[in-house]
Amino acid sequence: MPTLKAGDNAAREIECMRDWWTGRDIEELPAVCAEYATDQLGALAPATVKNRISYLRAACRWAWKRHGMGDTDPGARVVTPTVDNARGTIIGRRQMVQIAGACRHRCVRALVRIAFYSGMRVGEIMRAERRGEVFALGVTKNGTPHVVPVHPKVRTAAQVPMPRRSEIDYYWPLARAACGLEHVRLHDIRHSAASAMIAAGVSLHDVGAVLNHKSATSTKRYAHLATDRKAAALGMIGKKAT
Repeated sequence: MPTLKAGDNAAREIECMRDWWTGRDIEELPAVCAEYATDQLGALAPATVKNRISYLRAACRWAWKRHGMGDTDPGARVVTPTVDNARGTIIGRRQMVQIAGACRHRCVRALVRIAFYSGMRVGEIMRAERRGEVFALGVTKNGTPHVVPVHPKVRTAAQVPMPRRSEIDYYWPLARAACGLEHVRLHDIRHSAASAMIAAGVSLHDVGAVLNHKSATSTKRYAHLATDRKAAALGMIGKKAT
């Protein structure tokens, strides 16, 4: 796998599933993937769970085709979870601070704060280079380079080494559970950053630029938030000043 394109990343993602596949036969792949999805959906973003299952399935199919492991295609009956990127939970700064404060791992705590004050994806935060007052990214998910200014509130967090995926997977669920926010996914922090910007009056166009959306279509999911803000403003017409 490491010799293939993005092989190192695939190996790391498969390693995160070690507790589920260790000691299991290759024919048990469908059961392993189903158990992993059941255990991790809700704790991790559906896209993360889907990607990890896909990597493990590809590795097992390679072993079957090239090395004769197993009698039939082990990936034929694997079911991957459905990903709906349009849905998400929005939390406020107070809840973000609450979760970060409950996190017992310094590096994961720093990542949570950076996510809220930058709108970056977790993968982007982990690989971003700190260059003075900006987070510098190479080619991002949409195929373009991206630079994000460091918010004053995360200047200290920006100097903290980023955690490993296994540390995020362990400490993030514990922190949100301690706050009674088990339904909040780490990727929701990115959506919450967008919501906070819109609530402050930032245009959808500028929100899309901060989040590095390739097209306006991706930013349209937040359009209702901007509409709600306008409705609240219009609702003030005719009200007496207090």
